[in-house]
Amino acid sequence: MTEHVTLDQRDGVAVLRLDDGKANALSPEVIDDIESALDTAEADEATSVVIVGRPGRFSAGFDLNTLNAGPQQARDLVGAGARMAMRIYGFPCPVVAACTGHAIAAGAIILMASDIRVGPDIDVKLGLNEVAIGMPLPVFAVELARARLSRRHYTRATALATLYSPAEAIDVGYLDELVDAEDVESTAMARANELGTALSRSGFAATRRNDRQATIDMILGSLEEDLATFGVAS
Repeated sequence: MTEHVTLDQRDGVAVLRLDDGKANALSPEVIDDIESALDTAEADEATSVVIVGRPGRFSAGFDLNTLNAGPQQARDLVGAGARMAMRIYGFPCPVVAACTGHAIAAGAIILMASDIRVGPDIDVKLGLNEVAIGMPLPVFAVELARARLSRRHYTRATALATLYSPAEAIDVGYLDELVDAEDVESTAMARANELGTALSRSGFAATRRNDRQATIDMILGSLEEDLATFGVAS
């Protein structure tokens, strides 16, 4: 792992921290590091995982330099992001997101893939803005939104590319809880500890498979076909 992605264990909770000193964009290297951190958390049989951003920035989404490098580079990056999101969505223990600030595009996708999302009561934006910047939402993002967002807000959040304040994001379904910015990480840790103590690991993992594996298999099985047509929309 690089200095942009770190992992430490706190009483059985795996704390995965994203901090590139800037917008926490998801480059191929960062995605690889997140996958490696999840490998370690799973091998260590963590009771839960907390994903933490940097102050004011959870993640601004996929790295624009890579997206703009060419069609194949963009497809490779989005494909890696899809597999990472499905890894989080199907993870065998609870995943809590400490949303420390802006969560745009792939940042919002991580929120949707996580089980519990704690956000800050500050002036930041959360949501899927792809259509507004000329990109289609790939199938994995659409399916995550269908599963995790409010049906009342689904069209506005996806096809209409609406961005939301943290308070609005509670009703939309990106967040579950709103706290003072300085309390986001500690609250997320408290929720992760509660879940790790209260839940049977084997029972959770089996229920996770029963609930989500068919969707994950469909998404990953159709990923190459989906990415073959992925590109900049007109």
